[in-house]
Amino acid sequence: MSLTKDKYNTLFTELKDLRSMVGASQLTAAELKERLTSLQQYFATEIVPLTSDDALEVKYRTETSKQLRLLEIDITFLGSARTEATTQTRLNTILERLTTLISYCEAVIGNG
Repeated sequence: MSLTKDKYNTLFTELKDLRSMVGASQLTAAELKERLTSLQQYFATEIVPLTSDDALEVKYRTETSKQLRLLEIDITFLGSARTEATTQTRLNTILERLTTLISYCEAVIGNG
């Protein structure tokens, strides 16, 4: 497995673990924010510096960066939710965003 795929595989595993914890309501908004910060740091230090001539991989890297930023906003909104219905809506949005991020990792890992 290439270095790029190894790095994306690590991100993939972390995202799946996080999605499982969110789905099981095992994390507070603060804990979720902390986990996301760790993922963002990993992405910035391990994946962003990777060079690639593969336009598709570059596209996925750009989209992953965007989705991680949007996930940060979703988590902020979760922290400000005041009703159970709003909390559940925010959690569903976070789960969808994590699923999107996981699919991007799968695409890079399976590509080439």
